[in-house]
Amino acid sequence: MKIGFAQLNLTVGDLSGNFEKIARAYERLAAAGAELVLTPELAITGYPPQDLVFKSRFVPENLEALERLHRRLGTAALLVSFVHRNEGRGKPFHNAAALLEAGKPMRKAHKSLLPTYDVFDEDRYFEPASRVEPFDVHGQKIGVTICEDIWTEHYLPRPLYDIEPVRGLIDQGADIIVNLSASPFSLHKPAVRREMVGALARAYQRPICYCNAVGGNDQLVFDGNSIAVNAAGELIAQLPGFCENELIVDTDKARATEFHESKTPVDLFAALSLGVRDYLRKCNFKSAVLGLSGGIDSAVVAAIAVDALGAENVIGVSMPSQYSSRGSIDDARTLARNLGTKFLEIPITNAFATFKAQFAEIFAGRPEDATEENMQPRLRAMTLMALSNKFGHLLLTTGNKSELAVGYCTIYGDMAGGLAVISDVPKTMVYELARWINSDYASRAGEKRDPPSPGSGAAGIIPRSTIDKPPSAELKPNQTDQDTLPPYDILDEILRLYVEENLSARDIIGHGFDEKTVRWVQRRVDLNEYKREQAAPGLKVTSRAFGVGRRMPIAQKYVD
Repeated sequence: MKIGFAQLNLTVGDLSGNFEKIARAYERLAAAGAELVLTPELAITGYPPQDLVFKSRFVPENLEALERLHRRLGTAALLVSFVHRNEGRGKPFHNAAALLEAGKPMRKAHKSLLPTYDVFDEDRYFEPASRVEPFDVHGQKIGVTICEDIWTEHYLPRPLYDIEPVRGLIDQGADIIVNLSASPFSLHKPAVRREMVGALARAYQRPICYCNAVGGNDQLVFDGNSIAVNAAGELIAQLPGFCENELIVDTDKARATEFHESKTPVDLFAALSLGVRDYLRKCNFKSAVLGLSGGIDSAVVAAIAVDALGAENVIGVSMPSQYSSRGSIDDARTLARNLGTKFLEIPITNAFATFKAQFAEIFAGRPEDATEENMQPRLRAMTLMALSNKFGHLLLTTGNKSELAVGYCTIYGDMAGGLAVISDVPKTMVYELARWINSDYASRAGEKRDPPSPGSGAAGIIPRSTIDKPPSAELKPNQTDQDTLPPYDILDEILRLYVEENLSARDIIGHGFDEKTVRWVQRRVDLNEYKREQAAPGLKVTSRAFGVGRRMPIAQKYVD
């Protein structure tokens, strides 16, 4: 069967815009010979619609869009996912798919397995399918599944479901299994999906066509990477990651091919760039502003922003104090020149002195401490927000996951902004990204900008000194991060085990880590939940991010 994949970037709540995207993709694929066109999960509403479904006109208008699609069809069939009302007992809606064919009644399938772990909360809205059955399309029986319906126990956090929708469809004679998906990206997940879909095809001896969403929706990034496998589980098609794409796959004739898996920094950079681009575009921002400290984090965020938005739409701001080194100021300027962005230098030295003077009498007799240190990032946040307000830029924060985890960041200071670009990227991975930006990415992007000037200290895009020097907040003389934090390679591994693997301090110590260090990290993570609750939304790229996928109480007393 000739199946058309419409790997689309859809916007939550843009019912008319999503309708047009689906309709145009359908028309192109039908004209190219597709017999059946697939779209991603909840294509009409965008995924996830969350509490928009409770608005009085939202679900009726999504149903009206579905009817308009049905009237627009030609000879090819279309599978499109939408929010369906539940007329029986239970939750008010179904996560549903409709099979649309010109001149024929609409047929509907409901999602059977509703995830309620990690970033998912579908049981809040949807009632699961009461039964499954394949649809006859052009002489073939098509088994329709929606995202989670094909996720088998081996690939889930634990056994979660008592039913197997694919087995039910196969038992009723399904010739081909199709899946309409909105599976968010995390590192290495595309390869996991390919392995799972292949194993399922081999188990049931049926081809499977998996159409995934692409694009950023708030904190989630969808990577596309839609695939088709034959009945032997061999890959016969793979759509590219992180961009819209269309492809027709003949499930009877396509030859086996190799799965393309990008290296970690390639996928990571692509995911973050897409997340930034779509967050601004879908929130109606045209440009971004960020602080350039001369450090590694702001350098990487600036490179991502330029890739996402274009250099002309990114403004970098250096805000030195008396503690800022000349090298850091020069590195910030060099980075902006290499990237081609607008660069502003707005010192905070005088403002800091004036602000401190207001407290001279009140703080008399007390030594300077974190209070005075934190005044500086808060003054910088005020500076950046003034530019944001005056010119309509979105402020990008530049803190990484390691800092956010242990609270090595200033609330209402460097945490202030509209989008936390690398808040799910550990510090060690930030360095990996920087090195990749200066090698593979720089070699492809170099033709778009002038090379670094001689003697600038730059190797590629990010100045070499930015990567080589010890990381520092530069809030007091001769400060480095490791005055306060464990070495980042140790910190990041402890954080991975504690945050992503949910291991107790005792279990982490059993992995060979120093007990005092582990206990310190654990306590810092727990104590700083209140900061993270007030942070800007961040892009999720690991298996467990702070925010949307990790819900912890602030006022709590548990210590293992």
